[in-house]
Amino acid sequence: MLDPDRPATIPFGIASFRLAGFMLWPFGRTTVVRDDAGAPSCVGNVIWLVFAGWWLALGHILTSIPLFLSIIGIPFGWANLKMVPVSLTPLGRDIVSTDRGFGAR
Repeated sequence: MLDPDRPATIPFGIASFRLAGFMLWPFGRTTVVRDDAGAPSCVGNVIWLVFAGWWLALGHILTSIPLFLSIIGIPFGWANLKMVPVSLTPLGRDIVSTDRGFGAR
């Protein structure tokens, strides 16, 4: 059933823009799995994982390693590691703001 609040569009394009926005400013935001994501999201995530997801995740892991070597790069290294799960399976996820600021645990 189509939701009028979520128009029927190209899901991989929406996922790409979601990744770009999250990568542009990951601080104070996190990803959550949508409850209404069903089988099409699962199939799309498998296709995404095979063709693009594992390359993106590997790139984020490899670029986080040199960032952790400097004091200034540590927050950006954490931001790269936050991108690994969402770059593996971006469909069926939403990006939401957190109440905690960066570094507050």
